[in-house]
Amino acid sequence: MKIMSNEQLVVSYRDALKSEQDKEWAKVLKDEISRRGLRPFKTR
Repeated sequence: MKIMSNEQLVVSYRDALKSEQDKEWAKVLKDEISRRGLRPFKTR
């Protein structure tokens, strides 16, 4: 996996969720997001 900044990681995760073909990639990204302690969506 390419080294990404936190912002790039979150944007890539959101794009992967929108795409039906990238479910496996979304899981990989979600694991990395959780490791970094980020929240991919704003809580309201």
